[in-house]
Amino acid sequence: MALIVSFAPVIPSTSIAPTGRRTLYSYPPLRSTSLISPVVHRTTLRLPLNRRLASSVSALLTNQEASTNPSSAPPPPALPFRVGHGFDLHRLEPGYPLIIGGVNIPHERGCEAHSDGDVLLHCVVDAILGALGLPDIGQIFPDNDPKWKGAASSVFVKEAVRLMHAAGYELGNLDATLILQKPKLSPHKEAIRANLCELLGADLTVVNLKAKTHEKVDSLGENRSIAAHTVVLLMRK
Repeated sequence: MALIVSFAPVIPSTSIAPTGRRTLYSYPPLRSTSLISPVVHRTTLRLPLNRRLASSVSALLTNQEASTNPSSAPPPPALPFRVGHGFDLHRLEPGYPLIIGGVNIPHERGCEAHSDGDVLLHCVVDAILGALGLPDIGQIFPDNDPKWKGAASSVFVKEAVRLMHAAGYELGNLDATLILQKPKLSPHKEAIRANLCELLGADLTVVNLKAKTHEKVDSLGENRSIAAHTVVLLMRK
């Protein structure tokens, strides 16, 4: 919304007086309009305003201050559903286990991480936290906290599920994509999916898992890293 304020500018001009000397005079006041942005400050309103316009500007400023001050703004509405996206990537290094979705996958390399490096579960946690509008997994479970050293990522999933239920939501459905060049996940996909359903307390019909290679491009395609994307839909109970 824009406020239209009328004012009468004085436009100076010059004319030659009968004596031949240049004199300064003013044209009659002209009507003009100027648009004032809704993002205004009290100190910038120096134009003469009538009471109705002053009241409108005051209401506008009050609404603007409320929107920039969360403590004075009303709480967000309880939405019927919420959508969240999660992403995670880990380097693959020798000497680490490769754990995906809580399942130990035989491979010569595993995820280097502070916890067990489960890229899929980390991604799922971030998607749920994102849907709830909460901080990401690194803020809730910081990697500089010794108590999470080597921790099973199932602990993080259970906490995310607890927060989901506490907020009044349940899982509608989940779609996850793993990106890695090696190893092939086909033999392990159903075990990963079943374990994920158990952690989430969800039926198999609402949890989907896909695996893609990166066509030998960059660190993913060169088997130096593994990544995952997850999208979740949370439904109001």
